[in-house]
Amino acid sequence: MSFFKRLKEGLSKTRQGFTERLGGLIRGRAIDEGLLAELEDLMITSDFGVATAQALLKEATGRVKRQPQADADTLRQALREVVTERLQGGEALTWESVERPHVILVVGVNGVGKTTTIGKLANLLRTKGKSVILAAGDTFRAAAVEQLGIWGKRAGSSVISQGEGADSASVIYDALASARAKGVDFLIADTAGRLHTKSNLMEELKKIRRVLGRLDPLAPHDVWLVLDATTGQNALSQVRQFHQDLQLTGLIVTKLDGTAKGGVVVGIHETFGIPIRFLGMGEGLDDLRPFEAKAFAEALFDL
Repeated sequence: MSFFKRLKEGLSKTRQGFTERLGGLIRGRAIDEGLLAELEDLMITSDFGVATAQALLKEATGRVKRQPQADADTLRQALREVVTERLQGGEALTWESVERPHVILVVGVNGVGKTTTIGKLANLLRTKGKSVILAAGDTFRAAAVEQLGIWGKRAGSSVISQGEGADSASVIYDALASARAKGVDFLIADTAGRLHTKSNLMEELKKIRRVLGRLDPLAPHDVWLVLDATTGQNALSQVRQFHQDLQLTGLIVTKLDGTAKGGVVVGIHETFGIPIRFLGMGEGLDDLRPFEAKAFAEALFDL
């Protein structure tokens, strides 16, 4: 199944809540203040966010003003183009010229699907011919180490662990040492996910960074935050806190198939400018897909 078809299916709730209402809203209408107000309301209720909705509409309206016979559908197409351009950036991700081992620190609050996402990411890398080691760094949550072990087996990747309650930084340090000794391409580290508002979690993640630096001053090479799309605007506060403390290099948005507010993806990127790296749309091993801005915008705005 093509990414676009899978994406449209995964965004079915958003398409019912946003795209279908968009089609009814613009059908046969001219561009006027009333239409713009209704479009803004629709985008806000779909979790684009107030500032993002206003900025996108302003730019799209500016473009259609230059077209003499523009109507509401012309504005829809302009919005699709603007969203595509704003979201581009994640596509630059490449696996061919990375450091070896390339260390990816995966962070996020409990319940966002962090551990399952790591398993899916390991599987994706394996299909590209890359070798992967997983580090069970979430040593504070019951069964997290066991869960990562199950996903590691499914993805054909070994897992370095020390059991529940072990020092997280020590586990990930040992995993990096093992990956270096074996010439592995990627090390993906799971981490604890207690509430992002608790400073002790951030201090633990900063400690991991310092400890990894003893083996590789550039590690981790990526810090990716996993977000649950169903949390809507609350995801923005998570991005803000993690980015402030850890300097995120990418976002992975999960559970898009479970929300009618897929516009939050646009709002988050517009607010922080951090690349969207992957989208998660299901529970299968291959349900994590690299983000494609054009396909995502088309899935949102194509009637």
